[in-house]
Amino acid sequence: MNPNIFREYDIRGIAGKDMTEDDVIQIGKGVGTYLLQHGSSKLAVGRDCRETSDLYTEKITDGLLSTGCDVIDIGVCPTPVFYFSITHLKQEGGVMITASHNPSEYNGFKLCIGLDSIHGKDILKILDIINEKSFASGKGALSSADVVTPYKEFIDQNISISKPLKIGVDAGNGTAGVVAVPILKNLNCEVHDIYCDMDGTFPNHEADPTVEANMKDLISLVREKGLDLGIGYDGDGDRIGVIDEKGNIVFGDQLMIIFSREILSRKPGATFISEVKCSKTMYDDIEKNGGRAIMWKTGHSLIKKKMKEEKAELAGEMSGHMFFADRYFGFDDAIYASCRLLEILADSGKTISELLSDVPKTYSTPEIRVECPDNKKFAVVKKVTEYFKKRYKVIDIDGVRVLFDDGWGLVRASNTQPVLVLRFEALSEKRLTEIRNLIESVLDKIQKE
Repeated sequence: MNPNIFREYDIRGIAGKDMTEDDVIQIGKGVGTYLLQHGSSKLAVGRDCRETSDLYTEKITDGLLSTGCDVIDIGVCPTPVFYFSITHLKQEGGVMITASHNPSEYNGFKLCIGLDSIHGKDILKILDIINEKSFASGKGALSSADVVTPYKEFIDQNISISKPLKIGVDAGNGTAGVVAVPILKNLNCEVHDIYCDMDGTFPNHEADPTVEANMKDLISLVREKGLDLGIGYDGDGDRIGVIDEKGNIVFGDQLMIIFSREILSRKPGATFISEVKCSKTMYDDIEKNGGRAIMWKTGHSLIKKKMKEEKAELAGEMSGHMFFADRYFGFDDAIYASCRLLEILADSGKTISELLSDVPKTYSTPEIRVECPDNKKFAVVKKVTEYFKKRYKVIDIDGVRVLFDDGWGLVRASNTQPVLVLRFEALSEKRLTEIRNLIESVLDKIQKE
């Protein structure tokens, strides 16, 4: 078993290469032991539609049962439905078998105690249990439950769209489409869907709506059909991508502006959490409208933890994770987020571009991903941070965000892929290019050392 699969906020790697079937059983035993040590024995287990997910579900369940944990198998579903199951079925934690937006050859496990994601040092404690083979022993019971139906019912009862909207949906052949499309149709939307059948080989494009190339067909659909918006989901349905009525990509920080304004109209002074990749305009907008904006580390586990600490109403990431505590449970759910966006659009009578028309104009890049091996990426970022700290004002809570009077640039290590993530923003295109060239030249030099 490759120890590098034990990452910051999940266990993830290439199926069959980084983890064998026996490894997955061992992971089940380790997770079951860890959860029992923390008073959790009633667990939900869900899975995405990857080709290895059925097998891995069987193997990890064998491991969990062998420790004495009771397991409810909730079947193939989006990750938010798995989170919902913990609340709905009154479970004490669980395992979701998914590699989220990663390519088809990957698989992995998202772990929960209650609704809290297990992450960081706690994931490494599970690796220690596995290495020491200090497993609990027992005989758990296995049962199954349908959670998709009550999830749909919950959204139907808690979302109200005041007028019909025409929307496009691209689920990237992941698990979200088969759940989201019926919900949206039931809310009286006219739905034009592509790639909403489940296929774990992801034959049309990778199920990652943050990559512009993956949104091309949805952009074409919105423009050709004259739709109000397009919604893209990642492979396991916890990240949303949005296309406005003109066919432009609406990034996560722009969605945060739309959502935060609506929440602040009802809850003055509310707290919002976002991360280091987000635009300065978003933080400024929240503060301007009377909210409290906190910049934090990227990653769903880290964001959820910070939300609870700060009692935030909403958190969001550039990658499309949207966490609603306002009217919801505080976990990231792209299907629910899309319904909240539709509510706002219908009630306002405005288009997405109109809702954002007063946000100051800046020039920015999308997320830029630079290949860097897992065993080198954090060391590279550390050196880049040290270089810029000596010369500029920086924020270093997660990688390094280098601050200039007229923009900023970011370099951080991805916790899910062997890449560095870069993003840049400035008040002019010329300055954007200058900031990007400066930071990329330093990064390039350090990578070659």
